[in-house]
Amino acid sequence: MALPMPELPGVTHHDVNVGGVRLHVAEAGEGPPILLQHGWPQHWWVWRRLIGPLAAEHRVICPDLRGFGWSEAPPGRYDKETLAGDLIGVLDALELEQVQLVGHDWGGFTGFLACLRAPERFSSFLALSITHPWFSPGPGIPDPRAFLRLWYQFVVASPFGPALLMRDGLMRRVFASAGEGVFDEQTLGLYVAALGQPASARASQMLYRTFVTSEVPAILRGRYAGQRLTVPTRLVVGTRDPVLTPDSVRGYEGHADELSVHWVPDSNHWLPEQRPERVLEELAQLPVISRAA
Repeated sequence: MALPMPELPGVTHHDVNVGGVRLHVAEAGEGPPILLQHGWPQHWWVWRRLIGPLAAEHRVICPDLRGFGWSEAPPGRYDKETLAGDLIGVLDALELEQVQLVGHDWGGFTGFLACLRAPERFSSFLALSITHPWFSPGPGIPDPRAFLRLWYQFVVASPFGPALLMRDGLMRRVFASAGEGVFDEQTLGLYVAALGQPASARASQMLYRTFVTSEVPAILRGRYAGQRLTVPTRLVVGTRDPVLTPDSVRGYEGHADELSVHWVPDSNHWLPEQRPERVLEELAQLPVISRAA
């Protein structure tokens, strides 16, 4: 059954072809382009409280990651380098030389990789509620509580992941960490229904299975140790994020020209929906487009 598309004033929808994969893009406004990339377990609707204010002065571009929302969900491993290639491919398809970039959750991690691969395409980067590619457990024995915070990743990556995602109980438990008032019933229904599609549920499974089994070991072995981030970047995290801690966002020192970490008091993982005004404030601290786009 086709997913109903939610309506937001001023937003139009179209598809682009990136490497043979159909990706949905929501757009609004005119002006210097800014690309907003969502993460798991959401889609372009995560930016609904930011699109209007940003569209007053920008061309706002909100792609759905492959496997999410209204984008195609092809089979595959869903490694984050492929998602970074998709992000750059969207810029190519839209004939954009350079954009400001905002990424939440996996959209943020994908953004880091895209900035490392093609720094000239991004004037600045705002990463929300995510760590960076140089994370490390640090010296000594890892804190077992870190694994407890990541319980959902192992559940989604398991053989039972798709079946669980096609029920709304697991996802409502994940979204419950936002507290009351962040997600209304329409929004919860949109997110749960999108992930409940069989192909999308399998995509989520592979997103986490690939990360847990292949990407984390490679990162801990130093996959990105020789790469340097040159795009001006702010990493913003809620103090009540159920996954991220000060320890989990350390390790970037020495790998970035201009990266700063900022903590939002009394906020959790869902910053674009819980604290959109703070996201706008953080974005205002970053450089605007520096090249013709």
